[in-house]
Amino acid sequence: MLDLSQRQWVKHAVVHPVEGFEDMRWKKSGSLRIAALIIVMLFFAQIAHSRLYGFQFGMPEQKTFNVFPYLVRSFVIFGAWVIGNWSVCTLLDGEGTARNICIYSSYALVPYIVQLYVNVGLSHILIQDEAVFMQAVSIIGTGWSVILMFSAIRSVHQYSAAKTFAAIALTIAAMLIMLFLLVLFLSLIQQMWIFLSTIYTELFYRTRT
Repeated sequence: MLDLSQRQWVKHAVVHPVEGFEDMRWKKSGSLRIAALIIVMLFFAQIAHSRLYGFQFGMPEQKTFNVFPYLVRSFVIFGAWVIGNWSVCTLLDGEGTARNICIYSSYALVPYIVQLYVNVGLSHILIQDEAVFMQAVSIIGTGWSVILMFSAIRSVHQYSAAKTFAAIALTIAAMLIMLFLLVLFLSLIQQMWIFLSTIYTELFYRTRT
């Protein structure tokens, strides 16, 4: 039987996409702390990929830095994935808990995160004619994470391949609905804030005149 530390479980899950998550499930392994650290690394990877890319592959963004888009691309989207998958798979008799979905899904993102950092480094070393190497790194890292995510969802819920595909498709649909409702909610809050601010400004000027 495997007797690995929590850090070694991450490597085991990433290197063994077929049996890695199954082994984690049977050993009841996985760390929420490491999962949170991985998402934090995703957050910084998104920033590095957007603002620290080599100029020969496109000028980095020079406009005023706004952290909100990067929070959405990392924490918000990942949170929507976990909540959406847990909600959908509860209806589909999935065995995974929200905790395990969060852990397994974050571990599956490791190759994708690594390729972001690697490409940022390569963008300062390679020339444009060698961009094919960066594209290869991106394809391999992203593809590997897709395979791991499929394996993670299949293992955590004990689904067949067909049911896993269906669960992932429904999860994406649930994410889109949640994000749409979130945008509507934020828009409503903004309109309320403008309305209350206008009333306050009007009352303030009337009391002074």
